[in-house]
Amino acid sequence: MKKATKKEIEAIKVAFVSRYDKAVTELTYKNIYELVVAVALSAQCTDKRVNMLTPTLFEKYPDVYALAKADINDVKKIINSCSFFNNKAKNIILMAQRVVDVYDGEIPQNEKDLITLAGVGQKTAHVVMIEYTGANLMAVDTHVFRVAHRLGLSDDETALKTEATLVRKFKTNLHQLHQGMVLFGRYICTAKNPKCENECFLREFCKTKESFKAR
Repeated sequence: MKKATKKEIEAIKVAFVSRYDKAVTELTYKNIYELVVAVALSAQCTDKRVNMLTPTLFEKYPDVYALAKADINDVKKIINSCSFFNNKAKNIILMAQRVVDVYDGEIPQNEKDLITLAGVGQKTAHVVMIEYTGANLMAVDTHVFRVAHRLGLSDDETALKTEATLVRKFKTNLHQLHQGMVLFGRYICTAKNPKCENECFLREFCKTKESFKAR
């Protein structure tokens, strides 16, 4: 696949930042505790689905102290329409327990400590920090991965390698670029039937548009 030139990369960056300058996550949360749990639950699950589950979860377990003492079967019951709910229930309880035991009930706001929490890998940590602190970080989910490849920004085979490539090429405004690429991939540059003709504002930079002409 043809790669984006330096000039195209800069133009893509400007387009994303100008359009999605104020973009934030579509996950519903009131504090960093709720954000960490919501992001952990959203892995391989839609934000819409997570937002349907979390009001009940947070009403019953409003903080890390309550969740740390939760009955795992009750948590499973609340989140059972979420993908991989068995593991997620175990992990969010273990996460809460570690926050209580090691961090005095305060969710850490740096990557080094966040990734020590159960169910929180690099991507989840980055998403939390991007959303909550505006950190200059990139996180690559399925949407960002797809958009990056279609625009010729990356031909890497993994999310982590794609992340490193995007960081190297964009350098700044990474939090806005992440939020923008997520929303662009979710609603315009979709996996099936992308809205190339009417809604895409990056058509001139797309390296795969030939494959969509018949759609």
